[in-house]
Amino acid sequence: MRWAFKPAVMRHILNFWPPFFFSGIKVTELNDDYRYCKVELKSRPWTKNINRSQFGGSMFAMTDPIYPLMLMGALGKQYIVWDKQADINFIKPGLTKLTAEFWLTDETVAEIRHKTEQGDKYLPQFLVHIKDAQHNVVCEVNRTVYIRKKPKYRGTTTAD
Repeated sequence: MRWAFKPAVMRHILNFWPPFFFSGIKVTELNDDYRYCKVELKSRPWTKNINRSQFGGSMFAMTDPIYPLMLMGALGKQYIVWDKQADINFIKPGLTKLTAEFWLTDETVAEIRHKTEQGDKYLPQFLVHIKDAQHNVVCEVNRTVYIRKKPKYRGTTTAD
């Protein structure tokens, strides 16, 4: 049982979603298996703060829904997936277009399935590096995601 949206459709939905669209955030890649995603924050006068660097809230927002979305796509409809917690570490000013890449490995997905197969919640953390045009890390975002099987699937080991 797979998730309702195909990755190409989801990518377009996100790109027209007001929090992304009006902030200059764009999902440029989303693999068919939901295991890789690339997000960019354009460098425009309205995406910058008073110091003329990228607005920190936009850098945080560009990572917000991505891991839960990828996990919903990779795990299927049997799972509840929520963004639970996040923190951000600003390392240096982002003065150019910024890029963040997200990966889900087979090992990560297998570990999540194993940890949640009996209905337990699982709270994996994902560290995202946001990089400038020269590939320098300008900030790190550590995201914690809540994952649990839906009640009707708890205790079952059937694959999606």
